[in-house]
Amino acid sequence: MQPVMSRRAREVQPFRAMVFGEQADRMIADGIDVVKLSLGEPDFGAPPAVRDAMREQYDGRALPYTAAMGLPELRRAIADFYQERHGLSIDPKRIVITSGGSAALLLATALTVDSGDEVLIADPSYPCNRELVKSFEGTVVDVPTSAATRFHLTPELVAQYHTDRTKAVMITSPSNPTGTTIDFNVLKSVCDYAREHGMWRIVDETYLDLADREPDGSEVKSVLECDDGAIVCNSFSKFFGMTGWRLGWAVMPDDDDVLKAVDDLATNYYLCAHTPTQHAALACFTKESLDECERRRQELLTRRRIVVDGLKRIGLPVEVEPNGAFYAYFNISSTGLDAWTFCERALAEAHVALTPGRDFGAATADTHVRLSYAASQEALKEGLDRLGRWLPTL
Repeated sequence: MQPVMSRRAREVQPFRAMVFGEQADRMIADGIDVVKLSLGEPDFGAPPAVRDAMREQYDGRALPYTAAMGLPELRRAIADFYQERHGLSIDPKRIVITSGGSAALLLATALTVDSGDEVLIADPSYPCNRELVKSFEGTVVDVPTSAATRFHLTPELVAQYHTDRTKAVMITSPSNPTGTTIDFNVLKSVCDYAREHGMWRIVDETYLDLADREPDGSEVKSVLECDDGAIVCNSFSKFFGMTGWRLGWAVMPDDDDVLKAVDDLATNYYLCAHTPTQHAALACFTKESLDECERRRQELLTRRRIVVDGLKRIGLPVEVEPNGAFYAYFNISSTGLDAWTFCERALAEAHVALTPGRDFGAATADTHVRLSYAASQEALKEGLDRLGRWLPTL
């Protein structure tokens, strides 16, 4: 007799961006030319200095566990990065190195959510956050947003959906899937309200350093500038192009009890992040690597223009132009199809892989589609041309 799987295993939702990506890979394996614009994976790879540093790690030296909180030199390097790039003084003891940004979000959720706790999340937003909350028996409260709020939470929305069971608010800025940042004053107001009402603030800043500069030319602001008690999650995957290397970090509140709990949770969940990758990641913070990452950020701005202008040209304009993450979230209602059918047919008929809004929440599940412009300029132009030829056939 087969044992019964856990409820969370039976109920977990697939990440449909991965599903469409896998379908596209099968088609490619069958010899079909597919343009993949579904996954948020930069095509740059890690900076050259990081690749060189990783090769050096495999010279036969011992590669023991690091401390669960991570390599001290890397924690210091990240703290220095916050100081130099964002003008923030962060004690390295508050930084925990994780097995990808996903593990940072896992730690943040494990630290804050108990059975029955409510967590407010913008709809649309990154789908895996919902599954993390549900894994710890929390209740996800999807807060519908719209183009009018740049698809982000506002203090008014948080106040409307807040109850006496609300334990945390989760914010991703810049956002996946919309590519938009939350206005800093709005972010501050949301955090102020949450703090005053005893809620944790979990802010995913994975795409922060890809975001556009502020109007005065300064770097986009981290939530830590207005809320030093927020839990901030970040990753080496996007700005540094290290998706498959699986390395991230979190900045925790300066509270000894919190830091002790995080250390214990990290030890039990994954013991420590991958040792050679931690050592290699030190090369991310050299001038050579940071200059390369900035060059890539500028390239993404060029790709954004191709996508935004291209979607407008074919009759699918973007309601809120992205200014952070490399995604365009566009409304397909005018086609007469729901988003899932649109993506299925775009893949089967135009051979372009996209991601339906169903991944990101109910509010835009049937009306919106995400396009990732992490692909090359050539792929973007070809994909948009294919969609432009295909749309009139619907």
